[in-house]
Amino acid sequence: MINSARTTACASEVISFCVGTQEFCVDIMAVREIRGWTPATPMPHAPAYLLGVIDLRGAVLPIFDLAERLGLGVSQPNKNNVIIVVQVGILVAGLLVDGMRDILTVVPDSVQPVPDIGSDDVHRFVSGLLPIDGRLVSLLELDHVVPGEAAAAVAA
Repeated sequence: MINSARTTACASEVISFCVGTQEFCVDIMAVREIRGWTPATPMPHAPAYLLGVIDLRGAVLPIFDLAERLGLGVSQPNKNNVIIVVQVGILVAGLLVDGMRDILTVVPDSVQPVPDIGSDDVHRFVSGLLPIDGRLVSLLELDHVVPGEAAAAVAA
């Protein structure tokens, strides 16, 4: 069971957010900050899901369109969008999302497996499903969502 008020020794926290009509979440320990949309400088020959880069306090930060990366269409960034700055290993990157939802406490046995629907990409990007108040929140696998090679090439 997921309960934002209940904590146990095995529980962890996630941040949930919206991309289109779907809700996703990531481990709160991977999140470095949440900021408003800042227009990104496009990079030549970059993958379609790489919106470009921004200057984040003197560091070049690649910004990924999470909707495009997950195959949910292309975002049209505006002032209502949010960038979630995440760290995956040594790589720091921004994920463009439509809006923040909540901070949730997750008890490990509440995570449901992703059903086998004939697509390896689903299992690569989503590690589990969290049933919350009649809806399902997809737990993203950041190691696969943030493409190390593409982002590292931008940062170099």
